[in-house]
Amino acid sequence: MSARTRLTTIVTLASLLASTAVAGAAECGGDLAAFLQGVKTEAVSNGASPEAADRALAGAAIDQKVLSRDRAQGVFKQTFLEFSKRTVSQARLDIGRQKMRDYADVFAKAEREYGVPPGVITAFWAMETDFGAVQGDFNTRNALVTLSHDCRRPELFRPQLLNLITMVEHGDLDPSTNTGAWAGEIGQVQMLPKDIVAYGLDGDGDGHVNVKKSSPDAILTAARFIQSLGWRAGEPWIQEVTLPENLPWEKTGLEGGMTAGDWFALGVSPRDGNTASAALPVGLVLPQGRKGPAFLTYPNFSVYLEWNKSFIYTTSAAYFATRLMGAEPYQKGNPEPGLSDTEMKALQTRLQALGHEVGEIDGILGAGTRVAVQKEQQRLGIPADGWATPALLNAL
Repeated sequence: MSARTRLTTIVTLASLLASTAVAGAAECGGDLAAFLQGVKTEAVSNGASPEAADRALAGAAIDQKVLSRDRAQGVFKQTFLEFSKRTVSQARLDIGRQKMRDYADVFAKAEREYGVPPGVITAFWAMETDFGAVQGDFNTRNALVTLSHDCRRPELFRPQLLNLITMVEHGDLDPSTNTGAWAGEIGQVQMLPKDIVAYGLDGDGDGHVNVKKSSPDAILTAARFIQSLGWRAGEPWIQEVTLPENLPWEKTGLEGGMTAGDWFALGVSPRDGNTASAALPVGLVLPQGRKGPAFLTYPNFSVYLEWNKSFIYTTSAAYFATRLMGAEPYQKGNPEPGLSDTEMKALQTRLQALGHEVGEIDGILGAGTRVAVQKEQQRLGIPADGWATPALLNAL
C-alpha cells in the first residue's frame, strides 16, 4: 500500500490542533539548521536527551525524491477483482502459511495476549512488504525531516520525527542507515515511529524493538497495534456470502444498519455455513455490485479501515486473512462492466451537480461516490447495489 494512504488515515482534528502542529507550521520551509534546532529543543522538552537528539539529527538533509513522491501520489483505481487477484496470489498464500508455521509460538502469543489471529497479521505482513522483502529504500530520518520541514503537512510528520528521536535514544534505530518508505514508515508491516514507540514489543528477547529485521518483534508489535485500533477478540472480520435474486439493495454497504441474522433471514447464505455470529451488526459489501463477490463485514472490519481507508485494499486484506485461516477462494460471479476513468469522473461530476457529496473528482469509486450511486439507483428504480455502470451514467 502507498504511504500516502496510511498517513492520510491518521490525520485527525486533534493532531491538527496539537502544539506540535503549531510549532511545525511556524518553522516549516525556513533555514534547515534553525528548523533542526527547533526540533531538538522540542524533543528535549519532551524528555529526550540532547545527545540522542544530536545523534538522530546529525547529517540530516532534505531529500528531493521524497518531495517528488509526495507531490506525485497516485490514486487507487483497480477493481476488487483486479487488485485481490494480484495481491492474494497462491505464492503469497503458500509463503504466508509457512510463516505461520515457522513463527507458530509468536503468533500464539499474539493471539493469546492481544486477540489477533495469525492470518490477520500475516495478511498485512504480505501486503505491506512481501514478508519483509520490500521495505523501502528511503533514509527514514531524512524522509521525516524533509516532510516535517515542508510546509504542506508539518502537523502530520513532525510528531513522527520526534518519535524517531525516541527510537534512537532507545537504541532501536540507527538514523544514518535505517531505510523505509518515502513517508517514514518502517519495518516488515510498515508502521510509523509514533506507533512503534507506543506499541512496540521485543519479540525475540534481545532488549530492543526492531520491526525492520526481527519478525517476532514485527508480529507482536503489529498485534498490539491492531488491538489498539479496536480489534474484538474471538469475532470474525469478513465472511463471504451468496445472495438471492432480490434483496433490499439500498441497505447494502458498510452502514446498512442490519445484523448478520437479518441478512440470513432474507436468504443471504454464508459460504462456510457458519451462522454463529448472527447477532453482530454487519455491512453487506458488494465490491463490484450484486453480480460479483459479496461479503458480510463485521465490527472488526473497522480495524482494516483504520489501517487503510481504501475500500479495495481493506476488503482484499480482510479476504486474504480468511484465506490464510482456511476459507475457500471467493466466487467471482459475473459483475457488470464498470466505468473507465473518464466515465467515472463524468459520473462524479454529475452526482456532485445533483447535490451529492462525492469528495474530489478523482475517478475513484470511493465511499462517498458509492453512497451517492446507491441513492441515484434507488431514485431511478435500479437495484441500489452501489456499483457504477455505463447504464447508470447514461440514465443520469
